[in-house]
Amino acid sequence: MHTRARHEKAVVAELSRQNIHCYLPLVRVPRSYGRRHVVAELPLFPGYVFLNGGPPACEVARRTNRVASILAVGDQDGLRAELRQIQRVVESGAPTELCPGLREGRRCRVIGGSLKGLEGVVLRRQRRYRLHLAVTILGQSAVVEIDGALVEPID
Repeated sequence: MHTRARHEKAVVAELSRQNIHCYLPLVRVPRSYGRRHVVAELPLFPGYVFLNGGPPACEVARRTNRVASILAVGDQDGLRAELRQIQRVVESGAPTELCPGLREGRRCRVIGGSLKGLEGVVLRRQRRYRLHLAVTILGQSAVVEIDGALVEPID
């Protein structure tokens, strides 16, 4: 679902109260307000919440007046697989950021560590390797830094 600006958490709260399953990947981001320093939990994909339900759940979401549109997903299984990878990265606590658009590069698989088994496109940036995990329907990817020794190319 594409939500209204900064309404992601409210949509999830309303749908959860009605026992409708949805997913909002949140990342911890340090913020400074003058002398005060806090760690905020912000949506990894601003403006998007992933709904697991059929037409009745979509109708409930629309009635919240917090949803701008509901995106049709042709490949449900593919989206679930991509979101499982995103969930693993978010739960690992590894520094993750949003990277608009998919990057060109070679598809690789992580062969060790807490992210073992994840697949994505690996790029090198300033001596660091970054794994781009795509969410195809959004045309975006999450990015996590990774040790280049823990990655193998997928043929």
